[in-house]
Amino acid sequence: MKKFYFHIFSILIFLLFSAISFAQNSVVEVSGLVTDRQLKEPLPGITVTVKGNPAAVTASNESGEFTLRAQVSYPFVLVFSGVGFQSREIQILSAQSKIAVELNTENTLLNEVVVSASRVEERILQSPISIEKIDIKAIKDNPAPTFYDALDNVKGVQLLTSSLTLKVPNSRGFNVPNNFRFMQLVDGVDVQAATLGVPLGNAIGPTELDIQSMEITPGAASALYGMNAINGLASLQTRSPFTHQGLSLYLRNGVNHVNDNDKDASLFTEAALRYAHVFNDKFAIKVNGSYFKGTDWISNTLKDQNPYNLVTGNPDFAELSGTNNPAADLWNNYGDERNNRVAVTTNIDGQQHTFNVSRTGYLEKDLVDPTVTNAKFDAGAYYKIKENLEVSYVYRYGLMDGTFQRGNKIRLDNATVQNHKVELKGEEFYVRAYTSIEDTGDSYNLKPLADNLDLTHASNTNWRNAFQTALQSSINGGTPLTQAFANARAVADQGRVEPGTPEFEALKNTIIRTNNWDHANSGIVGAPETGGAWLKQKSALYHVEGQYDLSKYVKIFDLQAGVDYRQYLVTPDGNNFVDFSRPLAERNVPLTNGSFGDKQKYEKYGAFVQLTKRFFNDRLKLNASIRADRNPEFETKFNPRVAVVYSPKQNHNFRASFQNGFRFPSLFEALSFVNNGNVRRVGGLARVNDGIGFLENSYTLTSIDQFNAAVNDAADAGTPRNQAALDNRNLLVVANLPQMKPEQINSFEVGYKSVVANNTVSIDWDAYYNIYDGFLGQVEVAVPKDATVGSDAAVFAMLTRSARDHYRVFTNSSNTYKSFGSSLGVKYNFYEDYTAGFNVSYNDLLSDGGKDIFITAFNTPKWVTNLTIGNRQIIKNVGFTVTGRWQDAFYWESTLANGDVSAYFTADAQVNVKIPSIFAVAKVGGTNILNNKYYQYAAGPTIGGLYYVALTFELANL
Repeated sequence: MKKFYFHIFSILIFLLFSAISFAQNSVVEVSGLVTDRQLKEPLPGITVTVKGNPAAVTASNESGEFTLRAQVSYPFVLVFSGVGFQSREIQILSAQSKIAVELNTENTLLNEVVVSASRVEERILQSPISIEKIDIKAIKDNPAPTFYDALDNVKGVQLLTSSLTLKVPNSRGFNVPNNFRFMQLVDGVDVQAATLGVPLGNAIGPTELDIQSMEITPGAASALYGMNAINGLASLQTRSPFTHQGLSLYLRNGVNHVNDNDKDASLFTEAALRYAHVFNDKFAIKVNGSYFKGTDWISNTLKDQNPYNLVTGNPDFAELSGTNNPAADLWNNYGDERNNRVAVTTNIDGQQHTFNVSRTGYLEKDLVDPTVTNAKFDAGAYYKIKENLEVSYVYRYGLMDGTFQRGNKIRLDNATVQNHKVELKGEEFYVRAYTSIEDTGDSYNLKPLADNLDLTHASNTNWRNAFQTALQSSINGGTPLTQAFANARAVADQGRVEPGTPEFEALKNTIIRTNNWDHANSGIVGAPETGGAWLKQKSALYHVEGQYDLSKYVKIFDLQAGVDYRQYLVTPDGNNFVDFSRPLAERNVPLTNGSFGDKQKYEKYGAFVQLTKRFFNDRLKLNASIRADRNPEFETKFNPRVAVVYSPKQNHNFRASFQNGFRFPSLFEALSFVNNGNVRRVGGLARVNDGIGFLENSYTLTSIDQFNAAVNDAADAGTPRNQAALDNRNLLVVANLPQMKPEQINSFEVGYKSVVANNTVSIDWDAYYNIYDGFLGQVEVAVPKDATVGSDAAVFAMLTRSARDHYRVFTNSSNTYKSFGSSLGVKYNFYEDYTAGFNVSYNDLLSDGGKDIFITAFNTPKWVTNLTIGNRQIIKNVGFTVTGRWQDAFYWESTLANGDVSAYFTADAQVNVKIPSIFAVAKVGGTNILNNKYYQYAAGPTIGGLYYVALTFELANL
């Protein structure tokens, strides 16, 4: 926190001296009022500029009033423009009293401009690929509690809720809570937390007061943006201090967990402040801050993903099913996973039987404090060197709590990310450099926490022995089998710390403040008496990029070119990332608390060129680009894109595109080295494998399960165990994992966008077909200690957990996957000021039926639909919006949890009231107002209704 305050102090001093250095010169001042010609209401947020001098700019306040000071001479022309209104020019001949300007409304889609699709401004109607834009009006009218939640209603987009503070978008399939394949930019800055391996949603993004618009590309964008944009892109733009001055305040209070079985109704609160000011028409500052505190959604779904009928369960005993399953692996219970599963042998009626039994573990709700906070701050200084040339510096800071799912659940506690950005931009170019500094603070991993709570009580071997003795005793006494197992568990758990006791809290706090995740009772040599769960990671990202529009030099077509370079520096702590500076034998040994290894570097660089040519009076537009990306770990990859837009008639636009994209493995996929529950998750780079052999000297976990089940059956029938192993050795499958390579996608898309029926109906349709090659995922394998796969010694090692090392490896799939889908969006302006919107999306995966080395995790419902109706002013100063969302059931797959996700329907609503006398807007609303309980993914939180009241003050030009 001292560093944080130092940054704030430095920025304030800088801003103060910068402001003093710009003395006020004599200027011309023009003021007036802007109104809606139809409604006769004041229009806030209308941009007012001097024609030919973009540096002279202001915006109307909540009362529609504006004041513009500019160094100009009479006569000059003022230009008035705003989202949803036709631009108007007014000539100013001489000094005069306040002027009155009326603007006509227009269909925003006709002239809406986007940048993300082609990295240059273009009409959204003629974008070469599918793109959605949420402007400031749509954000204000959306019933979602925050502007970021509005992404959930965008055509073709899914928004996964991991926490109240952490929400992650995705599109077109292969969904995961830590989404490597969807890029998110805030004013051009990538806000993904690299070492955590997850986008942080809006944890360090704009506040509710500073957001200007969001552009979403629901599909591959890697041809222009490189790595991490293979499934889509969200570009968030903030308000310029030159056009939006003054002081703004935002207050939101609400309640969630209404009629919740796991938590009493809880209040949440959020406050935000924005201040912007322009000095001498050239220098501007902007400061934002916000704070949120609430009670998180609870993850407490206890579905069993290891039912009795699996070979890893107990298929010969149907009575050991449901809640009586001793081998249960429950979604939101930790410590009961396969690494803590033991084989218990007992005698029933003279017949030997071997049962699989899981450790008891601990519920997620007992391991996590649901209170979450999110504090954000940003400050910027902007200077117009001359007309159309601006230099700026922006600092962002975010501190957050929350829970997200990677290979396991991670509890973020005081995690921080800082951004520094310097940018120089002109009319035809920009150069941008930024750094992101990440510190996970007091965060911890739920899996080693639960494991070490149990292991502190007893090792797996000692616990199994106690269970086995008690089970045999109960059976000998004539106790029914299900009750005998319950009795045995109670005996084996006797003395274990229980949730709600001081002993539990004390031990839990000790574990989550200990950096070494191993435990002496795990059987790992050199492990401490008390294992830990602390997720202590530090990293830095450095990025520089530039782009230039060369069109005026070429003239016969539009031409843009750009370059970028990115470097990650991660500091290993012995638990999460490989440290190549340490000998191989020491890489498995975590460093002592507070210690870090040598920084590890991971980098990439690239360049792109794009040309656009228009024919037949702009009815035909051809767009082609090619991008080259280089990562020293891999060969150079080329990403081309070709697109055509044909407009046979005005406002009717057909498009088709093809692009090839590559995604380099993320930092975590490449260099992770996480020991978690005696299973080490490792990056797939060949140099990580050196000296270990998980690529070439391992068996697959699924085959080991089949092998051990067959051996247990044979041993129960009287065959000596070693002989049974040799008899069934053919069940073991050598993994032979490929060396890691980048993912590749070939994406085909067609679409149609138009505005019809006298500009009252807009239609947007798209269809896609994607081919994925080398899809990256995880597969668990076992490496025999001191043996080579195929040998007798390796076969015997698969019988005993301590004789083999388990690795969960990031690697490429052996199959090619094909996904396809389509989406349709329709908006209708009808009966006075009523609007209705409807969209529907379909996504599916084609399978060749071949078995792959890991689950692919498409994780996307086939059908998703949204319906919205609203009126911005149903009566004077009062508007409303209602949205309904439905998605169908689907099957979720991940390394943490698998299972069915049920279909669900939610309804959101809001009513907003303008209060001109105090320059405020009040908003009352709720999401999931029917309070239907649902979860979006396996082991995810159960989400209920959330109800709020918000008040926004726009005190412009103070």
